[in-house]
Amino acid sequence: MSSMKTNVYRDPVLGKELIQAIKKQAKIFQEKNGRKVNLMEVCGTHTVSVSKAGLRDVFRDDIELISGPGCPVCVTSHEDIDYMIELAKQPEVIICTFGDMMRVPGSHSSLAEEKANGHDIRVLYSPLEALDIAEEQPDKKVIFLAVGFETTTPAIAATIDMAEKREIDNYYVFTVHKICPPVVELLFNDPKLKIDGLLLPGHVSAIVGRKALDFIATEFKVPSSIAGFEPLDVLAGMYDIIRMLNQGEAKVTNQYLRVVTEEGNKAALDMIAKYFEAASSNWRGIGSIEGSGLVLKPEYQKYDARNLYDITIPESSNTRGCRCGEVLSGHIKPTDCGHFGRSCTPVSPVGPCMVSYEGTCATYFKYERKV
Repeated sequence: MSSMKTNVYRDPVLGKELIQAIKKQAKIFQEKNGRKVNLMEVCGTHTVSVSKAGLRDVFRDDIELISGPGCPVCVTSHEDIDYMIELAKQPEVIICTFGDMMRVPGSHSSLAEEKANGHDIRVLYSPLEALDIAEEQPDKKVIFLAVGFETTTPAIAATIDMAEKREIDNYYVFTVHKICPPVVELLFNDPKLKIDGLLLPGHVSAIVGRKALDFIATEFKVPSSIAGFEPLDVLAGMYDIIRMLNQGEAKVTNQYLRVVTEEGNKAALDMIAKYFEAASSNWRGIGSIEGSGLVLKPEYQKYDARNLYDITIPESSNTRGCRCGEVLSGHIKPTDCGHFGRSCTPVSPVGPCMVSYEGTCATYFKYERKV
């Protein structure tokens, strides 16, 4: 995409026009329902986009913008973090992961602390780098900590595919991959939440396709829109949702046509389907959700790091007073947590929501905090 085309999605004149159109639709909704419209952005990148563009302030009298469980690092459970840390302590092991995972607090330590203690933990930009490390050091067990939604799963599947072809037998993954639809369904069934519409993640939708998200409209009658991450992408999605609410429609629209198709990325989906299958998964602050995780299929269990050691993790516990789980499920805002901006900052995080770039607390600290 050329810079000119990219700049269209940041055009201030178009932005102002869309903001006025959204405010008009939001006023109609308020007059009908006697309250503000509640929109949830499911994706952590949308949370960043909304806050960075100042949209919460722009619409503070019109729309309640709720942040959902869209940060993969943040929703990784305490138990899984603790297991990763114990893996790092095993002899002859090289742990590989993305940078966001390093400072996520476990119950008693973090990967960054274990690296400082002398364990071999490496930050990579691509999981494919872990394969090269495994080839170069055949006497070591190289374990990639695989965290993410449907967007990153194909890359992990590709590493297993290449390990098979290159006959690399010392490469393993510890997968805590999540998939979006089951947690969305759980949110709709939460009596404490009243979600009128969903702003859906563009990158996940690029993999799964628009049709895969139709259940939101057909089963739950909630209007939703797939949006990109530029300010005008987000505004277009918001307008679509509130317009549908006022017209009594429930559809999943696509405002990210330059990237998202109806059917998604078939090659990526085929790669996921070849190596992974759905299973229950534990979400931080939410609990176990049936069918919301991805595990390696039985024929590829030799790559599963869980099978390497008989590890018993110390009893896992949440940091006292940390309310990441409530933030992730949309029940509170980061500013409602007593730790926020005091004992919990990006420099010294208490919970994962303050660690990840996509974490709601980190986003609020950077863009929404009143000083």
